[in-house]
Amino acid sequence: MKYFIILISMIFCHIVDDYYLQGWLASAKQKSWWEKNAPDDLYKHDYMMALFMHSFSWTFMMMLAPTLYVIIFGGHYYPLVFVLNIIIHMITDNMKANKKEINLIQDQLIHLAQISATFLVLFWK
Repeated sequence: MKYFIILISMIFCHIVDDYYLQGWLASAKQKSWWEKNAPDDLYKHDYMMALFMHSFSWTFMMMLAPTLYVIIFGGHYYPLVFVLNIIIHMITDNMKANKKEINLIQDQLIHLAQISATFLVLFWK
């Protein structure tokens, strides 16, 4: 039961961060926003920082429940999993927001696969 609660907490934190907490980053991670609002070459790649910041926030939130569990009750924690989740989230969001190669359903399925893989890496026995 405790593992089920951790998994649904990870999914809940995904929903909160990906839909409610993005705020301005939802616009800023789109290259087109910078082209319209800050067309100077100085800001040409700033969308990448917004993608990174959102991806970091999402990874932190999604991994919060399992991280707390490992800190309190012991277990293995793999910092590389944190880093890989940031990278995968950035690539996925860029494919949706900028390259327009995937839709929202595909984007969310990839994120749910990330959650499942993270859960399995941290808790598979």
